[in-house]
Amino acid sequence: MRFLLRLPQTHLRKLTCSMSLLMGSKQFLELCLLPSVAASSSLSPSYTLQRQLSSAPRRFRPVLASRPVSKSSPYHQGPNGVSPYTSISRAPNPVDPEDGAVQSRLANLRLKLAENGIDAQNCPSGQYSGLICPQCEGGDSGEKSLSLFIAADGSSATWNCFRGKCGLKGGVRVDGKFTTSVVPVGKAERKVTVESLELEPLCDEIEDYFAARMISAETLKRNRVMQKRIGDEIVIAFTYWQRGELVSCKYRYLTKKFFQEKNTRRIFYGLDDIEKASEIIIVEGEIDKLAVEEAGFRNCVSVPDGAPASVSSKETPSEDKDTKYKFLWNCNDYLKKASRIVIATDGDGAGQALAEEVARRLGKERCWRVKWPKKSDDEHYKDANEVLMSMGPHSLSEAIRSAEPYPIQGLFSFKDFFDEIDAYYHRTHGHEYGVSTGWKTLDNFYSVVPGELTVVTGVPNSGKSEWIDALLCNLNHSVGWKFALCSMENKVRDHGRKLLEKHVQKPFFDADYGRSVPRMSVEELDEGKLWLNDTFTLIRCELDSLPSIGWVLERAKAAVLRYGIRGLVIDPYNELDHQRTQRQTETEYVSQMLTKIKRFAQHHSCHVWFVAHPKQLQQWDGGPPNLYDISGSAHFINKCDNGIVIHRNRDEKAGPLDLVQICVRKVRNKVAGQIGDAYLCYDRATGLFSDSPITPEKPERRSSRRP
Repeated sequence: MRFLLRLPQTHLRKLTCSMSLLMGSKQFLELCLLPSVAASSSLSPSYTLQRQLSSAPRRFRPVLASRPVSKSSPYHQGPNGVSPYTSISRAPNPVDPEDGAVQSRLANLRLKLAENGIDAQNCPSGQYSGLICPQCEGGDSGEKSLSLFIAADGSSATWNCFRGKCGLKGGVRVDGKFTTSVVPVGKAERKVTVESLELEPLCDEIEDYFAARMISAETLKRNRVMQKRIGDEIVIAFTYWQRGELVSCKYRYLTKKFFQEKNTRRIFYGLDDIEKASEIIIVEGEIDKLAVEEAGFRNCVSVPDGAPASVSSKETPSEDKDTKYKFLWNCNDYLKKASRIVIATDGDGAGQALAEEVARRLGKERCWRVKWPKKSDDEHYKDANEVLMSMGPHSLSEAIRSAEPYPIQGLFSFKDFFDEIDAYYHRTHGHEYGVSTGWKTLDNFYSVVPGELTVVTGVPNSGKSEWIDALLCNLNHSVGWKFALCSMENKVRDHGRKLLEKHVQKPFFDADYGRSVPRMSVEELDEGKLWLNDTFTLIRCELDSLPSIGWVLERAKAAVLRYGIRGLVIDPYNELDHQRTQRQTETEYVSQMLTKIKRFAQHHSCHVWFVAHPKQLQQWDGGPPNLYDISGSAHFINKCDNGIVIHRNRDEKAGPLDLVQICVRKVRNKVAGQIGDAYLCYDRATGLFSDSPITPEKPERRSSRRP
């Protein structure tokens, strides 16, 4: 095997790899026996070697060195036939990934990495992994530029970002013996001049290029736009100046390919134009800055690096870690003087993401946003230069002057709702006056408006639930609404029977309560079941515990999205699980609960009926209670949009026993109704309500409270 020791290192590696595959094969044995074969043959060893190798497959033939090997080389053969430098590389002891100690160290190590902003949950140990850098976030392209290596035994990890503008490096050990801080690699700022960058005045070809974009030679000269020769090409040079000093330069090929001078200060393009300005305009590109100047605004700057792909989901980093927007911090002395900042970035997704990132750093309260004019019914112009080229400087100026305040969550102007107000005025949606209850006498006082909360109360056995069920059936028959029912006091079969009787208008059973009307047939039952399933969704807690209001509203939201319900019934309040803290009073709890219900109703344009029982009345005279008698809190009447008391006559002297009084005691929306009483007749056989032909005289009401 002497010839093997004289092979170059690369050839030796290839041959070693091949030999590992040939162990025990015929070709390998012949290769090992070459020297002995040559010695026993009358032919020269070199001839024998060449002949033997020529008979072996091509992929297994060694390549001999082209020149002698140095005596200092580790592949040089010693006098005893063995290289003194030859050593056998030993693989490290294997680590069992299932070892409990290793898993524990890995878990602790990943926690330490997470503290440094590195998510290593899916990174295996013993190898390199590519991740998004927590500092530069992969730049505009979002590339996985961070290389993370975790030791096989889970004891340590090191990382390095390979983006030149970032240079993040660091390491951490589980035992805490060393930790390198997450700090970017510092690089000294280069000092540049026009001469050192070999810049020169613009040629006619470049000026013609700008003229086609409606940028004048005067504007180019004032902004010191120059050119640079790179090989056979001429590129545009946008020079970045700060207080008369050239600090950087950005180049643009005519094919819209950009690059910048490395290790120079990052600032706005046109920074000196806003040094004393109280109002500034920020655009996305240098050409847009020149276009805005053509429209009459010199107080304009451009960001140096373009726009990000999307808005970052993380919190705004501190100044020392905000490398992507370092130019904002470098120009803070200029920006803090401005009371009004107009953001006129591109209208595409990336441009809007840039606007959001800039606004949340500068303060949205002093930012305005430009919305570019429409190009067609479904498309807007993209940027300032496109508006200048297509519509002229006057239209560009109008677009900038018409900038609107930057949106702040929870802060609106009436202008934001003008479309909704117009639709309300013209009754576009059709329910502006509310939906009829189906009873003419009641419509004068109460109608159902989407997005409102109606609290219904009454003494036990007054027919509160029966009246609500009848109202839901009327709404379904007239406008096709669907509903979600959270009725904890009713068994499903009993509730289904009541609804079917009102829909079919026949009793469910041939029992005493319905002897006067024929029982519904099997065919009517089958048709009614289809209607029942299509109209109502049930919200029921199958566990032993009672449902909370949050749990109910989550299911109601799902019913809105899945089935398109327009109404929700929660019956009653005392069957809910009232999860309030020890320090929270029932009044405070009820207030928060009703606020949640109202927000649900308004957000999903869904009417909610909430049944609440009155407290035990002292010295009750048989008359209807009032809303302040509801057990729990006065907030039931304070926060609801509509308050209704259902009262059934129990005195034959006062009128028919089937007479039901609907007492409307609160109406917030005067368009939808007013305070007053309506009287309905109840049909016990079918559960239906109808307008009463008589209106009894109201007895003098005595107090239902304890004296």
